[in-house]
Amino acid sequence: MAEMVIRNEDDIVAVRTAARNLASLLEFSIVDKTRIATAVSELARNTLVHGGGGAMHIERASDSIREGIRCIFIDKGPGIPDIDRAMGSGYSTANSLGQGLPGARRLTDDFRIESTLDEGTKVEITKWKQ
Repeated sequence: MAEMVIRNEDDIVAVRTAARNLASLLEFSIVDKTRIATAVSELARNTLVHGGGGAMHIERASDSIREGIRCIFIDKGPGIPDIDRAMGSGYSTANSLGQGLPGARRLTDDFRIESTLDEGTKVEITKWKQ
């Protein structure tokens, strides 16, 4: 598992590139590479904007039948007071379109989120190779 810090806009580009490169190495389709890059970009931006920065852990994922990519985003920001509301399309606390979390969920196969007020947020996504 590799860890990449997210402190600025350049780091968002770097984590997106790392995810796309791993997807290419695993021979994901062009459509799935784009889905992965988009989800990673959205979650990295959330980590920076809402969490004040943090890190992404990226790894190859596998089970007995399939292979994929797993990315875990961790920040030590203020946390999300209402995860259900934050997962609703159009909800934003940063005057944005509010598509980051629900969009990442739609673009990936497995999505988990944990958040504790005043401690931070952890979002884990996995995209399986079809």
